[in-house]
Amino acid sequence: MMYQFCAQTDPGRARDNNEDSVAFEEGARVAVLADGMGGYNAGEIASGMATAFIKSELSRWLVEAGPTAQAKEVRRAMEICVDNANLAIFNSANSNAAYAGMGTTLVVGVFRDDRLLLGHIGDSRCYRLRGGSLSQITKDHSLLQEQIDAGLITTEQAATSSIKNLVTRALGVEDVVALDVNEHVVEPGDLYLMCSDGLSDMVTDELIARIVNEDAGLDQKANLLISAANENGGRDNISVLMVLVSEATERRGLFARLLGK
Repeated sequence: MMYQFCAQTDPGRARDNNEDSVAFEEGARVAVLADGMGGYNAGEIASGMATAFIKSELSRWLVEAGPTAQAKEVRRAMEICVDNANLAIFNSANSNAAYAGMGTTLVVGVFRDDRLLLGHIGDSRCYRLRGGSLSQITKDHSLLQEQIDAGLITTEQAATSSIKNLVTRALGVEDVVALDVNEHVVEPGDLYLMCSDGLSDMVTDELIARIVNEDAGLDQKANLLISAANENGGRDNISVLMVLVSEATERRGLFARLLGK
């Protein structure tokens, strides 16, 4: 498999600072997105610490472990890196009054051959476009999602709820946090979209699907997604991180030769 990465972030129309952070390491096939929270610039500090630390430490471990590392080992490495990042943010928040209460959501993905190990905390999301159909493959850690799960409100009512941004889990808020990790089969042609709620709150899944289905490059699709969020109000920072999957060049060449092309 070949993986192409693209990341963009924008402050939106209502805020001067950007508390989102995105990072990827193409060689190690690691992608990280975080949406910070907290007073002053604390959210920006928390999200920046999360993406920088996890990208660096996880990429280093993956390179040292090599391609023979088992999925359970990669999962454990993800959990350890996230635990360490969580403690670093938590300790900073408790040792500096300006950072008190800071935290961040997190989405982290590791692509290994035809598998994706995907971890998340909070309400930042990952979607997968496959065969023209868009699916959300993370489940929000939010009060709103809990109400939906309990049957108290419908997904239609949730779209206009006043409690959209109340997360039930965040990185750095407590000394321990649980990372949800799931393994997904990756297929050629898949497009994975990580995003902060500055996109998902402003743009419907239907419009997101329409945009990522466009015949355009990743950079252009990212621009279109951010523009759509801003056109609908841009009430929060907007971040997108996309990963496009294709067959390796040598494999396509073999198939072409077998077909006489």
